[in-house]
Amino acid sequence: MDLVMGLEGPLMSTLQHLMDIPDEVDKAINAPTRAYVRDRKAMAATPADVKELPGSFVFEMDMPGVKPGQIKVQVDDENVLVISGERKRGEEDKDGKYLRMERRVGKFMRKFSLPENANTEAISAVCRDGVLTVTVEKLPPPEPKKPKTVEVKVA
Repeated sequence: MDLVMGLEGPLMSTLQHLMDIPDEVDKAINAPTRAYVRDRKAMAATPADVKELPGSFVFEMDMPGVKPGQIKVQVDDENVLVISGERKRGEEDKDGKYLRMERRVGKFMRKFSLPENANTEAISAVCRDGVLTVTVEKLPPPEPKKPKTVEVKVA
């Protein structure tokens, strides 16, 4: 709309454009990084089940066609379990061609914040029948502190 309070033309158009610049700058500054977008896509495409058992936490993820050497399981400094890797396309037959390709290939990743009682020194990972199972043992509950008795002296 070029008609505001009786003013119209190039002056109002220029003023409206200048008023829109802060929005454009804000969008550019706060735009997600490529790494963030790539990580979000990899995480969204990797569903997982998480169970809490009496003595451990269990993370299960479908990994059909992924070799154990292509899977990386680690815990970072902030007590975050990171499961990542890459699913690669199989060998192509030289005589044939794909008519449809629906199975997902590429990098995958999931991050899970571990609770304080997770024992990051006792983690196991097993891939069986296309299902990755990562087990994180729990730390034993802390022993209750015994009250300290202080002898009262006569002054």
